[in-house]
Amino acid sequence: MPKLELVNLRAGTDSKEILRGINLTINNGQTILLMGPNGSGKSTLAQVIIGNPRYKILSGKILFNNRDITNLPMETRVKMGISISFQIPPKLKGIKLRDLALEIMRRRGIENPLEKLKKYAELLRLEDFLERDLNVGFSGGEMKRAELFLVLLQNPAFVILDEIDSGVDVESVGILGKAIRSELQKNGRSLIIISHTGIIAKHVHVDVAYIMLRGKITCYGPPTIVLNHVLEHGFARCEKCEGICYVD
Repeated sequence: MPKLELVNLRAGTDSKEILRGINLTINNGQTILLMGPNGSGKSTLAQVIIGNPRYKILSGKILFNNRDITNLPMETRVKMGISISFQIPPKLKGIKLRDLALEIMRRRGIENPLEKLKKYAELLRLEDFLERDLNVGFSGGEMKRAELFLVLLQNPAFVILDEIDSGVDVESVGILGKAIRSELQKNGRSLIIISHTGIIAKHVHVDVAYIMLRGKITCYGPPTIVLNHVLEHGFARCEKCEGICYVD
């Protein structure tokens, strides 16, 4: 049974169509890598899936566990188990990371919140950040680690990680990869990992890599092959692809 299915999805803002007919299925426990140049529609797709009201669905459907969630509000989708990380995490002065973490778990009815807080803070090396205002003075890697920390505390079934490796130092990429492997992939969650560079794919298991250009998915294939193509040729060669990419 597919966890998430996008059926001929077209969406955009009031002034512009951005997604131009997306068909995509992510099965239970599957991790996909979504790559593409800036402005290709990757983050728009993430926001449409989570239900950001800024974006309008023009046609098509979003199915989650065979339920049509196309017109459901963001809050309902989150309660159903869909979670997303920010591409550019906000800085919240006066709100400590610990307080936000505990409030998230309270609202989600998470058992043993202090135990989970300690576990994930240690895993993501955030013990010294719990009493600090969220993302204020954090480096790029620290912000992305805090983002994943808050995602894990929600105990999601389906996770969208938007540019989780963007602007992140090498050490933090390794920490993020370890947390994704141990707490999301080993526990059977489904993931969409959006990346411009694909660096995170060196640290996690990816089942399929997809390329998005100008609001459409142009090709897909084994992640190693797709990444090698992008590293060697950039995204320009993907313009000519039609379907699956097998050639190394």
